[in-house]
This record gives sequence, C-alpha cells and structure tokens, in this order.
Amino acid sequence: MVSSPFSNLFGQSPIRPIQTHIGLAHQCAELLQPFMEAAMVNDWDTAKDLYQQIAKLEHDADDAKTQLRTNLPSSLMMPVDRGDLLLMISKQDKIANCTKDIAGIMVGRKMAIPVEISELMRKFVSLAIETSAQAVKAVNEMDELLELGFKGRVLDVVETLIEELNRLEHENDELQIKVRAQLFEIEESLSPINVIFLYKVIEWVGALADAAQSAGGKLQLLIAR
Repeated sequence: MVSSPFSNLFGQSPIRPIQTHIGLAHQCAELLQPFMEAAMVNDWDTAKDLYQQIAKLEHDADDAKTQLRTNLPSSLMMPVDRGDLLLMISKQDKIANCTKDIAGIMVGRKMAIPVEISELMRKFVSLAIETSAQAVKAVNEMDELLELGFKGRVLDVVETLIEELNRLEHENDELQIKVRAQLFEIEESLSPINVIFLYKVIEWVGALADAAQSAGGKLQLLIAR
C-alpha cells in the first residue's frame, strides 16, 4: 500500500484493515458456489465441510470487524467520515453473514435444490458472488483514492467499478425474480415447508448481492463528500 500523508500523520491507515475485511467476506461468498454444487447432488459430507470453512471465514471476518471498530480513529483524525466507514464495514459484513446463513440452513435441513430450478439457481448464485468480487475491486482502490485526495484518474476508475457493481446487482435482482417465478411454477409439487425455506434461501442470495452493492454505495458516498 502506498504510504499516504494520512498514515504518516496518524499512524496505520484504516483502509488496509477494511480491504482485509471485505477480502475475508468475499472468500466466504466464493465458497457458496461449490457448496451449492455439492447440495445439488446431495453430497452432504462435502457440503458440511464447505459449511465449516464458510463458518470459519465468517468468524475471521467478525474478528476483523471488531478490531476495525475498536481501533478506528475518531473523526477528528480522519480524512473521511468515521460513521460512513462504520456503515461500509457493516455492509461488507453482511456478505459473510448471508453466506453463512444460506449454507447453515441448507446443511441443517439437507435442502435439495429442485432440478427444475437448479440451472437458474446456479447462475443466480454465481452472479451474486461476481457482485461481491466487484465490490472487492472497488474497495481495493481506496488507499490510492485517499492518497490522491479522492480525485484524478483513480477516481474515474472507482466510479467505473461502482457503475459495474450497480449493473451486476440490478442483473442479480432480475435473476432473483426469475428464480422465484420458476419455483412458483413447481411449488405445489414440493413440501410446503421446503418451499418456505427455498424462498428464504433465494432471498438471502439476493441479500448477499445487495450487501456488496451497498458497500460500494458507501464508498461512492465517501467520494461524493
């Protein structure tokens, strides 16, 4: 990371820990794809192992979040608003939380994904993870943004990354509607309890992408100020 006037004056910048935190949250989300693949073929031993890896990463992200909140300097010492950074961390944290919730409920109930919706579900999960990856790209530009005073070429780069992040999240919203519609068409053939939890899993996959987009939104707010 480039040594900025901010870090020289006030010690370690909070930017690197924020980048570490979203990196852990995204590693968590990335495991959702192989987890879903295992669930789709009822390989619950593999799914359980992946869930434990997800839970470990979510725990690591929680620890990183606690350290960040404890050590974040007061606003008087910050070139950006402390409250905005805390909100950004909270949104980043939801990426890991949603992933753990999805994997936890599916492992606990050994929830099979109906074959009729499996292909669209696979695309839906993949796009949610891609949205999370795009948020990581944007957040990883923060140190250079800070160094250059939120202006110049890097500002254009970040704004382009956030535009793409918003596009991906919108596309994910559209896929969510399509997955729900496919489930609606077959729900009478399924156990009502399973249907309820399938809708819940679909909601949480959408929430994962929403959280990634919201983290980028908070970064955009920092730039605007």
